[in-house]
Amino acid sequence: FELINHDVIKPIYLEVDKIWHLACPGSPIHYQLNPIKTAKTSFLGTHNMLGLARKNKARIFLASSSEIYGDPLMHPQPEDYKGNVNNIGIRSCYNEGKRIAETLCFDYKRIHGSEIRVARIFNTYGPRMLLDDGRVISNFIVQALRGNPIIIYGDGSQTRSFCYVKDLINGIYKFMNSDISGPLNLGSSIECTILELAKQITKKINPKLELLFKPLPDDDPKRRNPDIRRAKEILDWEPSVQLSDGIDYTISYFRNLLI
Repeated sequence: FELINHDVIKPIYLEVDKIWHLACPGSPIHYQLNPIKTAKTSFLGTHNMLGLARKNKARIFLASSSEIYGDPLMHPQPEDYKGNVNNIGIRSCYNEGKRIAETLCFDYKRIHGSEIRVARIFNTYGPRMLLDDGRVISNFIVQALRGNPIIIYGDGSQTRSFCYVKDLINGIYKFMNSDISGPLNLGSSIECTILELAKQITKKINPKLELLFKPLPDDDPKRRNPDIRRAKEILDWEPSVQLSDGIDYTISYFRNLLI
């Protein structure tokens, strides 16, 4: 094993047979800190990794995102849905970055015959998330463990579908070793409102905690739920860890981290 600290925006030359291209901050708080760098990571980073894959005749996996669907008008979202994206909003550095990354992958496949695997990853959670990750499950758990109010943006009626990290990794592994290029949705198909999630987490940690409501950020999706029929049929894959169990594992991780 060799660890190389390198920015994918700059070319790199290695001998490889498979590339797992996961570079890019995934949390809105993090990717909006430097939106230009975020867009460059998705475009230039993917371009460089595709060039490396072509040079080595290597298979490349792209970690795309459910964000390519934007604030969807179709529920659940199948892979052939083209999305509803604001290309000049505060989330567009990530939304459009992932969209152009997919474009590059499929153009490399068409023009150079590159072996690509494009996965659209939906909300994922679990141990090893950062304390300041900025995504909803880690936010709620850390706030609750610290005894702080649980901050909900909007009225909490917006939905997400949460996939435990172990299930996601299993899906990524199966997809990388399959014979299809994608795009392929990977995530949980079970929807949950943000308010329901907050109540479930506070019940496990401290039911007396205050729920504090704040304005919803611009372009925040109202519903997010993948159609995973293709993954079920082709990969024989679907999440197996229940949300309640996954939250327990994640609470235990953050509790130990804070201690």
